[in-house]
Amino acid sequence: MSIWRRISDFITSTAIDAFSSIIEAVRTAFEGDPETRRRVAFSIAMIALSAKMAKADGVVTQVEINAFNDIFHVPAQYQDQVTRLYNLAKQDVAGYEAYATQLASLCGSGKPNCKMLEDILDGLFHIAKSDGALHDEELIFLGTVAEIFAIDEEKFDIILARHVGRSHADPYLVLGLPRDVNFETARKQYRALVRENHPDMLMARGVPEEFIAIANQRIAAINAAWDKVEKDLKAYEHV
Repeated sequence: MSIWRRISDFITSTAIDAFSSIIEAVRTAFEGDPETRRRVAFSIAMIALSAKMAKADGVVTQVEINAFNDIFHVPAQYQDQVTRLYNLAKQDVAGYEAYATQLASLCGSGKPNCKMLEDILDGLFHIAKSDGALHDEELIFLGTVAEIFAIDEEKFDIILARHVGRSHADPYLVLGLPRDVNFETARKQYRALVRENHPDMLMARGVPEEFIAIANQRIAAINAAWDKVEKDLKAYEHV
């Protein structure tokens, strides 16, 4: 059964008065099915926080809505339910900090730098930059969510670097490498990042299949950074 069918059935059978009640309902509704709960929770997190972030710079634009649809290709028969959730989150008086806290406990591992929460933050970056710029209000939003998610400053900077234009991004930062790294260590780190961010790995930790477009963009950014670092280190070895 697709994740959107699961979410649609869940919403249909759940009394909705505020988006925060949906988050808590997910916790109990799928208690006996942790794999489905992770996937549903991830999707709910992206819907809730992207709706809140779209208002961070004062206006919700069609570009931001389109960016959300780029991440999640929702079948037409479930679009109304997803739109309903998005609008509920957007209109709810609860602040995004409260959502992020609830979602961290629902989606996270309880440990710092949880990969699934990093995936959510990555998706939010994709939406934030969709209008061609990362605005100050959006960066504050993303930084606050990262703190609530227990994603440290180094990890946050790496995610941020991936979303800067490739011609301007620091390739060493994208790969999490120090400037004095040797070639073999750098290559091992690159290969580890490719394995860690393979779509199969994301799905194994609960990321829905529909989100894989972001995984592909992440791999592309990692590959582009490695191309630059590899040339740099090989040139240095021959000096």
